[in-house]
Amino acid sequence: MHFLYTLGLILFRFILIIISPFNTKAKLWIKGRQNILNRISDSLADDEKRIWIHAASLGEFEQGRPIIEKLKQDYPGYKLFLTFFSPSGYEIRKNYEFADYIFYLPNDTSTKAKKFIELVKPQFVLFIKYEYWYNYLMTLKKKNIPTYMVSSIFRKNQIFFKWYGKWYKQMLMSVTHFFVQNQESKELLQKLKYNNVSVTGDTRFDRVFEVYKQATPFPVIEKFKNKRNIIIAGSTWKPDEEILTNYINTKDNSWKYIIAPHEIHERNIKRIEYSLHKKTIRYSQADEKTITEYDVLIIDNVGMLSSLYRYGNIAYIGGGFSTGIHNILEAATFGIPVIFGPDYKNFQEAQSLLKLGGAFSINNQKDFNDITNSLITNKLIKEKGGICKTYINKNKGATFKIIDHIFKQSGLQT
Repeated sequence: MHFLYTLGLILFRFILIIISPFNTKAKLWIKGRQNILNRISDSLADDEKRIWIHAASLGEFEQGRPIIEKLKQDYPGYKLFLTFFSPSGYEIRKNYEFADYIFYLPNDTSTKAKKFIELVKPQFVLFIKYEYWYNYLMTLKKKNIPTYMVSSIFRKNQIFFKWYGKWYKQMLMSVTHFFVQNQESKELLQKLKYNNVSVTGDTRFDRVFEVYKQATPFPVIEKFKNKRNIIIAGSTWKPDEEILTNYINTKDNSWKYIIAPHEIHERNIKRIEYSLHKKTIRYSQADEKTITEYDVLIIDNVGMLSSLYRYGNIAYIGGGFSTGIHNILEAATFGIPVIFGPDYKNFQEAQSLLKLGGAFSINNQKDFNDITNSLITNKLIKEKGGICKTYINKNKGATFKIIDHIFKQSGLQT
């Protein structure tokens, strides 16, 4: 099995090399790993205590971000070594101020994993949510370096829990301690006779609460709102946008709308603009003097969305008709009801908020129209938004629990 695993990694890299001239992400993936061990070696200072944190991509980074920033604040004697697997994480966060070193993760071969760990010499390691690299985990175990999985979540249909998943279970057993999101995950691990597990919740609750407290004000958005109610649609894809634009085109001008599409290239922005029959403007073209004249504002940049929800009364979160829903907690923390498409089954927070009544799932245009109109006409927005706010507040605190456990159990000095 190890041979097949290694062969798969070789084939994966070979395919990326082949397509890299035509694919930006593949090109960045290959280029970012060129001569990487030498670059890491040259960057490291002597006599440092380091903590290695690994995130697959941007989503996992945001999940681990509260821990990184808490470590930096409370344990300044440690240098933080952050790695990414994907260009979508590394390229956006390669200048992140709270990490001392930021690199791509070298390929998971036995040789590179051993060399990397010998170079970095981490006091302990944090893998965020889902990252199981066989050679790294086995090497860390052999060297007795404490390894923690943070905000993990397990489901019984995963390969670890199948009769044929014995090889994969080795990776689980190499982990020092799992910090999982829910009781079901803990019980699944215990069925494998693995008991070093704590239910600490999801660190994203801490992250979105920090965003809520520090939300950036946008004067142009203040003017656009103009004391009106707003539906904010975040991280939308084409199927989401078609439902939204159909709804907007049939309504009067008592409400306003902000659409922040996942794809902000010119072709997609124009498609959205052409589908709308209301006065529409892009954020990049807006100014405070004339913005009140418009009904729909399209966000054509990256980085604003998490703070934008402060201006909303209802949130629609995209991805539920394509890739899986995006982050609903960013909206929920501002105390507004949340709507999303049918692909939410792998998201614990979505299932929880649906049961509580603060969120709503739709399957089609009619569902969206009915739910949105019901929230508005029955004056349910405040009630349903309050459910979301309470849910966030009750689930904060995972960051403190995780860091406290690690340092108390490991005996590490501050």
